[in-house]
Amino acid sequence: MVVDSNALYRQPELEAMHDPSQEDEREAHAAQWELNYVALDGSIGCMVNGAGLAMGTMDIVKLHGGAPANFLDVGGGATKERVTEAFKIILSDENVKAVLINIFGGIVRCDLIAEGVIGAVEEVGVDVPVVVRLEGNNAALGREVLAGSGLNIQAAEV
Repeated sequence: MVVDSNALYRQPELEAMHDPSQEDEREAHAAQWELNYVALDGSIGCMVNGAGLAMGTMDIVKLHGGAPANFLDVGGGATKERVTEAFKIILSDENVKAVLINIFGGIVRCDLIAEGVIGAVEEVGVDVPVVVRLEGNNAALGREVLAGSGLNIQAAEV
């Protein structure tokens, strides 16, 4: 049986049966931060905002011979804290050899996302290549922020 977690509050008898020990550890961690995460078998960790962009990103990775290690949607409120937790979740997979971040700044500003990525990389101590694609609101400024960070973060030009 599959239960929509957004509707679980309406079914207290089902909610009482919930056993967190039966969940994937990373998926449970992600849920605590309101991140949508699904583990996959590849080696490229993906962090995006929006389920459609996540699907498109994974398709592009596959098209070019890569294999996504996960589906991770940080949603519209990608704060530094949530990006940091997303990095922790992605990097807890020992198969991850690189991280691809693909953000469309429709509501969220790309420069703020860039600052969040920098803070997360500094806090977590990422030792795999990180590529960030920013498009939308303040994308050019976001790329400048990444370039000026002095960290090993590659801002993708579009």
